[in-house]
Amino acid sequence: MNFANHSVIVVTPVYEDLQASSRLFKELSVQFKRDVFIVVVEDGSVKQPIEISSLENADVDGVILKLRRNVGHQRAIAIGLGYVSEIMQPKQRVVVMDSDGEDLPSTIPDLLDQLKSEEVDIVVAQRTSRVETFRFKAFYAVYKLFFSLMTGRVINFGNFMALKAPAVKRLVVMQELPIHVAGAAIASKLRTKICPLPRGPRYAGQSKMNFVGLVLHGFKGLMVFAEDVLVRVGIACAVIASLTIVASIVAIGLKLLSIATPGWFSVALGLLFLMLLQTVALAIMTLMTLMLTGVVRGGTVASIVAYHDFIESVIQTSNRT
Repeated sequence: MNFANHSVIVVTPVYEDLQASSRLFKELSVQFKRDVFIVVVEDGSVKQPIEISSLENADVDGVILKLRRNVGHQRAIAIGLGYVSEIMQPKQRVVVMDSDGEDLPSTIPDLLDQLKSEEVDIVVAQRTSRVETFRFKAFYAVYKLFFSLMTGRVINFGNFMALKAPAVKRLVVMQELPIHVAGAAIASKLRTKICPLPRGPRYAGQSKMNFVGLVLHGFKGLMVFAEDVLVRVGIACAVIASLTIVASIVAIGLKLLSIATPGWFSVALGLLFLMLLQTVALAIMTLMTLMLTGVVRGGTVASIVAYHDFIESVIQTSNRT
């Protein structure tokens, strides 16, 4: 198989989703004919593992990276990108997408068209419409607001994106990539362009992501910017501590002027003192964590995501004429 003959490489993680992913492969085949190469990251499925026949039946070239165990959606994408980064050609383009149909293959040309600009390294899909429950939409809106407040950045896209070769090679040496792909894209400081696209319904089955998983995924996004979050928490602690001290001085002043009602001064001063102690304790913990984070990141040597240890086997489609 000549990997270099394909201009578009699609990286997609699959976990217990045989029916939906098989349909995706067929639609990609119709969309790009023989110009697409699919890297399937089989994320340790037990009930419905992906076989190479799913790609061959769709008449597309590709490989299946069978992982030794389930590693989760984000790390699976990181493993796929790590594999691609070592074999892709400079002119090839990489598309990261889910295998369930919510990332529409028909919208990939829109991403690739905007990637043609020399001023763009990554094009990410921003959803113009969602086929989701009200609870999910409400949580997502609150999360985006909280993320912006804690990090000073805006996150309004997911994993559906198109990348140039240099962008892939830059991302795979970022330790944040297996934690949160979108967060790593922001932290990479690569030139990113947003492309508004609709989100489609699932091809088949139910989503494996429950509400708890969504919350965990959201907090992992914050982990990418741990230093920024810690600094903002520290600033908030300093502000609260200052306000507590000012309030205590006011309370003492009111007591000396005999304006305070009986019993009010002792209760108010006691509550303010407890608040001050807790705020100072949180500030100290934040400072220590910030210093530890700096030491850990400072001693980290950039290297490609260690995907080899997770892969049990690499299965390729047979050569076609």
